[in-house]
Amino acid sequence: MFRLIALVLVALLVLLQVKLWAGDGSWRQVEALEAAVAQQRDENARLKLRNDALAAEVDDLKTGDDAIEERARSELGMIKPGEVFYRVVEPQHPARDEGRRP
Repeated sequence: MFRLIALVLVALLVLLQVKLWAGDGSWRQVEALEAAVAQQRDENARLKLRNDALAAEVDDLKTGDDAIEERARSELGMIKPGEVFYRVVEPQHPARDEGRRP
């Protein structure tokens, strides 16, 4: 009788260990899910920062003339009346051989 109880307990212990290491909710699966959750939290934090920056930019465009003026100057090349537009063109230097001296 004692051997039968011990055998049943050992079998139960083995079944629980198998479930712990290889079944649903095993250690490996829990660790993989925790890593996925951490990665998603990092992605969410990055996207929240981007969304906050975009919301601030939208607010600036709705309320402030400075942001609109900056966009008009940089993206559309507009200038105010009475201003003079100067374009600075950098001279292109021909490729020099390292062995020659100028």
